[in-house]
Amino acid sequence: MSVSRDGIIEKLLRMGLVGMAEAFVLQSEQDKEGTLSFEERFRELVDAEQAYREDRRHTRLLTRARFPLPASIATIDWQVARGLDYTLIHWLAGCEWLQERHNVLITGPTGVGKTFMACALGEAACRHGYVTRYWRAPRLLAEIKAARDSGFYHRLLHKLAATHLLIIDDWLLAPLSLAEARDLLEIIDDRSQMSSTIVASCIPVDEWRGRISAPLVADAIVDRLVHNAHRIALTGESMRKRTDLRVADASGSFPAQSDPSRGPKLR
Repeated sequence: MSVSRDGIIEKLLRMGLVGMAEAFVLQSEQDKEGTLSFEERFRELVDAEQAYREDRRHTRLLTRARFPLPASIATIDWQVARGLDYTLIHWLAGCEWLQERHNVLITGPTGVGKTFMACALGEAACRHGYVTRYWRAPRLLAEIKAARDSGFYHRLLHKLAATHLLIIDDWLLAPLSLAEARDLLEIIDDRSQMSSTIVASCIPVDEWRGRISAPLVADAIVDRLVHNAHRIALTGESMRKRTDLRVADASGSFPAQSDPSRGPKLR
């Protein structure tokens, strides 16, 4: 018994095979001569469904990650001298370090692209199917306090521990209190050797211990982060300043908006 083209499409959609249905329509329109073999046609349908599902998963993971800006390894500006190691960055983009449960520490002065680099590596992780979550350290600490006050502290700890890649930006901008340090130790200890963490900070790694009030807790936090960590030490002047200069050269005057915190974050 023959089945109409519309009937086949309806069945594919009913089974949730959207990518395959779309590919079937394209095949029907483009291969009217029947130049493709059955195996070739079927392979195209399967490949299209796989690509559709991977794209949807990638989109879901990106939404869940809550990156503050769009970034990817492909859009890194290599023309600016910032001490970037091309070989290291592209190896990290392959995400083998996530399989090995390693960490990445990104340091450098304000505006050189720490947030962009962290988000670019996070986007690569999402593309490889890893559950990723971006947090600014002050927001994360506030969320932990709110969870403790509302009785959801352990649920939040479990959620953070289950995240494949946790990105903590603006690390140690302000010294940590004893309570904050203990909370972060709980999170980092749960993740140690089990999952990966990216930390981005304008504070050099060798100064981290001095910005955590309790020396023993400081040692425990830093040791767990530094162990098996890949380091990206960015250098140079602020990318925001370079952008303002380029705008000034083009227009003859500086842009009216002088507060860089209100503009887009640049890599």
